[in-house]
Amino acid sequence: MGLEMKLSFTDIIRPGTLKNYYVNGKVSGYQFDVRLGYYRGHYLSVIDALGVEVDGEKAEDMNVTFCVNGKEFAPAELKYQFSEFWTILTPATIKVRKAGGLTKGAHDINLTLMLHSPYMPLPGATEPHQYTPINSCDRKTVELSD
Repeated sequence: MGLEMKLSFTDIIRPGTLKNYYVNGKVSGYQFDVRLGYYRGHYLSVIDALGVEVDGEKAEDMNVTFCVNGKEFAPAELKYQFSEFWTILTPATIKVRKAGGLTKGAHDINLTLMLHSPYMPLPGATEPHQYTPINSCDRKTVELSD
């Protein structure tokens, strides 16, 4: 594994936020809140990887949405969000489309959330525009609060 920064200022996956969400009265998926595991906010364009696995089932990228500041973005759109800022105090919501959502009870969430620091060039980089990775990944067992 290469050089990466991991800071633990807060729980990334927010306890008590896992719930199913509804569209037109039907359970369309589940959602949970996350916080940025870093000492300062960042533009969404620095998010290099976003992935969700719940109870060993990996969500397809096309079913994952990153929601912050009243807006929703697909993982592939994040790298283009140069003007959308995520503060350290603002939780973002991760939504996953899944017919029927999740069952009541405890669920193991494995979140992949990798960013880079646009002001910290990677030491020893052999190519330009390589920046220090920030590991904001988290894994937690949480109860569905539906």
